[in-house]
Amino acid sequence: MYLLIVLGVGVPGLMAAFVIGRRSKRNPIGAFTVLRGSRGWMLLGGLCVVTAVALLSFYSVVGGWILRYFVESFTGAYFADPSTHFAAIDYGLAAFGYQLLVLGITALIVMAGVRRGIETATKVMMPGIALLLVGLALWATQQPNASAGYEFFLSFDGAYLTNNFLSVLGAAAGQALFTLSIGSGTMITYASYIDDDRSLPFDASAIAGLNLSIGILGGLVLFPLLFSFAGGPTSGGPGALFVGIAGAFANLPAGELVGAVFFLVVLLAAITSLISMLEIPVAFLVDEFDIERRTATVALFGVITVTGAFNAFSADVFTLFADQLVDLLLTLGLTGFMFYVAWVLGPDGVEEFTNGAGVVARTLALPWRYAIGTVFPTFLLFTFYADSLLLLGYEPSATVLIALALVTAGAFVALIHWSERGVQPTNAETAD
Repeated sequence: MYLLIVLGVGVPGLMAAFVIGRRSKRNPIGAFTVLRGSRGWMLLGGLCVVTAVALLSFYSVVGGWILRYFVESFTGAYFADPSTHFAAIDYGLAAFGYQLLVLGITALIVMAGVRRGIETATKVMMPGIALLLVGLALWATQQPNASAGYEFFLSFDGAYLTNNFLSVLGAAAGQALFTLSIGSGTMITYASYIDDDRSLPFDASAIAGLNLSIGILGGLVLFPLLFSFAGGPTSGGPGALFVGIAGAFANLPAGELVGAVFFLVVLLAAITSLISMLEIPVAFLVDEFDIERRTATVALFGVITVTGAFNAFSADVFTLFADQLVDLLLTLGLTGFMFYVAWVLGPDGVEEFTNGAGVVARTLALPWRYAIGTVFPTFLLFTFYADSLLLLGYEPSATVLIALALVTAGAFVALIHWSERGVQPTNAETAD
């Protein structure tokens, strides 16, 4: 389900975000104002900023856990009893302290700017992640129960999917949007720096392909180790990483070194994600209020220190943010992006899509526009209602969810057409 959503919905969604960002040369809030001259769409940009803060609030806690385990790998502090150790350090003052350290590293990189900070850091970190993962994956093939791990990871369980379709669908959709960084405005912000002669379809496809490759490669490391040294799969999430894998390193002759390398990989990946999240509200403050980047970064560091503290000290708040709230916000955000490009930008969006694109991509421009204006946002609304109702304790039928999604999608399109009557497109350069 995850693979299908990344390729079938994620790539078209990435292209919609790219179109908004490159055509406007602005952050998510400024983009909607510049492109159409209408402040009503600023609400969607505001949703992006809220989503970014929510993401940072819980994911910085995860980054803190990873940093702590990287440091503790050198001493084997979690080797004796990984489950008890993680339960003792997952929330509280120490978790908050490590969260601040990770946020501080992220803020310093973002403070340096897009080219000197973000681009330079990711040029070093991303190849490093790939190389370390390849090394770990090759090493994992030699472990005693690696074949069982591969079978569990790569085999398809149709019966489980049938019996748990809605929960699997919601989890897969949320994970797809999260890993591709769409729905929060990250890709709108980054696309504002893309040159006009770049092919947006190629870039979107490359990002999705690399994202999937890294994710699959990570699985080829994780599951052989879980089956070889932790007795099989755990509860997933933090349990798999900080209990199952941590337990695996305790059984290895060079466990301290292997553990340090593994958590270094995960730490680098976490920081690159946090950088992209923080850049959204920073770009908003810099672009819209002409605030110095350093000042904007420090201010947001203070805000996220407060919001993040609730996640660092409370497991219930963390679970609410990580498992429900962020997925719903990302789904709403991407739905809005698609409707905006298809029905507000319309031909202008198609034009931006084709700029720099090859012959094949250009032939797909019109089908892409109408797909992101109908099929894909309806699917996202289906998952949104499914997740929302499951969160409230209801398990609705597929028929009810389809009806809700279709009615909402139709109402959105009708509202857009009504609100856009008489509004003329605003050229981004003229607005400058």
